[in-house]
Amino acid sequence: MEFVVASTIGVLTAGGVYLLLRLRAFSVILGLALLTYAVNIFLFASGRLAVNAPPVLNKYADVAYSDPLPQALVLTAIVISFGMTAVLVMFALGAYLEADHDRIDMTGESEEEGEGDSSSGSDDAAITAQGENRV
Repeated sequence: MEFVVASTIGVLTAGGVYLLLRLRAFSVILGLALLTYAVNIFLFASGRLAVNAPPVLNKYADVAYSDPLPQALVLTAIVISFGMTAVLVMFALGAYLEADHDRIDMTGESEEEGEGDSSSGSDDAAITAQGENRV
């Protein structure tokens, strides 16, 4: 049981990191969601993995129980991650509607803006040339 849970956490973490390193907004959001799931399973597993055990103590019987604190933490983390995912999706949707793509790379942005307006491109080149002459 522990091997399956540890493997699941590892696979979710690896998938989340891979998707985070992609330069697309939707992939980054999915990567964050996978990392959130991995952390939730880790928190849940930290309260001991007990099968068919009650989450509370029974004062009349001496039986094993599972710790309710990690369950409460996971429930809180699920609610918070759902809200943050909704906010990130709205940001990504707004950025996509404004720019017509969901790339995250910031290096190509200045090149694309200069191509659309010829006057701004020549002004930038003139300012750069003046700066080089002063040095």
